[in-house]
Order: sequence, then structure tokens, then C-alpha cells
Amino acid sequence: MLSKIRIFNQQNIFLFLLLLMVILGKILPFKDSYKQIFDLDAFISCGIVGIFFLYGLKLNFKKVIQDISNWRLHLLVQGATFVLFPFLVFLFYGFAVNTAYYALWLSVFFLATLPSTVSSSVVMVSIAKGNITSAIFNASISGLIGIVMTPLLMGVFLQQSGESTLDQSQIVTQLLLKVLLPIILGLMLHGFFVKFVTKYSKLIAQFDKLIILLIVYESFSAAFLQNAFSAVSLQVFAVLVVSLVLLFFLVYYILKFISWKMNFSREDTITATFCGSKKSLIHGSLFVLILGIPDDQKVLFLLPIMLYHSFQLFYVSWLANKIAQTA
Repeated sequence: MLSKIRIFNQQNIFLFLLLLMVILGKILPFKDSYKQIFDLDAFISCGIVGIFFLYGLKLNFKKVIQDISNWRLHLLVQGATFVLFPFLVFLFYGFAVNTAYYALWLSVFFLATLPSTVSSSVVMVSIAKGNITSAIFNASISGLIGIVMTPLLMGVFLQQSGESTLDQSQIVTQLLLKVLLPIILGLMLHGFFVKFVTKYSKLIAQFDKLIILLIVYESFSAAFLQNAFSAVSLQVFAVLVVSLVLLFFLVYYILKFISWKMNFSREDTITATFCGSKKSLIHGSLFVLILGIPDDQKVLFLLPIMLYHSFQLFYVSWLANKIAQTA
């Protein structure tokens, strides 16, 4: 029980630090002149490569393959992550295109294309006494599929709207150099460094969070310097919050209904609903940079991810404990 409380405290601290980075971006924004002292862009770029390299090192492919027999559950989770989520948001494309709300719709669609979380999905499934092995499988596979699916789903809309500063060939190059190559290298070296990764797993997790915090700080610094928040009114913010909460519950209960129709066990239902309804802040923060989102639009793309991430952590942690009591 103490370990669970400790995990929630760590998550709460991280959410507080995210808010602190936003405030710091307002009070002390990172200006171009500061690059002569410290090149934050270069550090973040190296950090992105490091995160995916460490992700490859942590990925135990043998354990992933062992759980492949539970294919119906895996298909449901990945289908929800990369098909159901984008489809539900795409239904509102016709209402948003050629209106002032299109950029807002695109930022929510970006959230919908992201892979599921890794650590929090497994932790929440464990607390609710679900199928932990399948949670690990789906969390791991989701990140790998997202490397292809997120840029593929976003590519068409980014090019049409001119929101990306990169063309498709540049995006592919960025993915190869900053994502795929580090993961493959990590997988190849997994056997040599598995003890190191296990020993320093907590420190590695802190490094992931550090890079996310720096991305948020840099993005909000640029936004405040360029007065980008003038485009995000209180009304737009309220619409965004309501839309994200509704999106979560819609996906969650669709997954719960499908799990019931497919006669899933209690454990598999927990894994399907928890893993299939989550979105990764880590991947979202990294893809904002890799997809070439302009500086004045980064905040609008990060905002839905940060809000959704905060909501899913607080609500699902409460839900996991409630479900555990009925086990």
C-alpha cells in the first residue's frame, strides 16, 4: 500500500513540476540570446535520442512475444489507440475545417493519434489487479506502432494546413535518426545492459521526465515571447477541457462494452479499458518536435496532452483503487 501511495505522490510532483515549467516560461522565458550560454534545443534533441535508446534497452522482446497468444485483447487495445481514438475526433473534422477552431481540432486529433502510456498503464492495471503481462505487452507494442502511425495519421493534415515546418522526407529522416535507430540500437544492446537498466530504472525514469519538462518549458517560453496565448481564449480552453473529458469516457465505455461482448475476463477487461484509453505525454512531447510543429503552435499541441495526461492520472488512479476493492 505504501508503494502505491509513493507512486501517486511522484505523479503528483511531476504534475506540479509541469505547472512550474509553464510559470517559469512566463516569468523567465528562454530567449535566443541564452543559447550562447546553453543550447537548450541541442540538449533536448540529444535527450530525445537518449529516451528512445533507453526505451530500446528496457524492452524485453522475449517477454513481449510470450504474451502474443492473447491476440484478441491486444487487437482491441491497439485498435482503440490508433483507430477508435482518431475516428472519434475525425467525426468533427467537417465542423472544424475552415473555421477558427481548426487548429484546436488538429491539436486534439494529434492527441488521438498518440500511443498509449507505458509506466502509468502498467501501474494502474497492477493496482486494479488486472492482467499485468498483457498491459506490459500492449504498452511496449503501442510505443513501437506509434512511431509509424502517429506521423502517418498526422502527416496529411499537417501538410494541408501548413502547420508543419518539415516536409514528409524530413519527418521520415527525423524518425529514423531520433526514434527508430536509437530503439534498434537499444534492442541490440539489451542483453549487455539489462542489469544496468534494471539497477538504474528509477534514474532512467527521472531522465525521461526531465526532457519532458524542458520541452514544456521551451515551448511555453516561445509561446509567451510570441504572445501565442492570445489565440487561446477562456472559451476555447473550456471547450478543450470538456472535449477531452468526454473523449476519455467515450473511449473507456466503448472498450468496456466491447470487452463484455467478447466475454473477456475481469483482468483482461481492466487491461483493455486502462491501456486503451490512455495517451502518452512522453511521445506527445517528442512528436511535437519531430513533426516540425511551428514554435507559435507548439503550446496548442501540448496543451491537450498535458490536460488529458493530468486527468487520466488522477481519475484512473482513483478508479483503479475502487476496482481493486471489488476484486
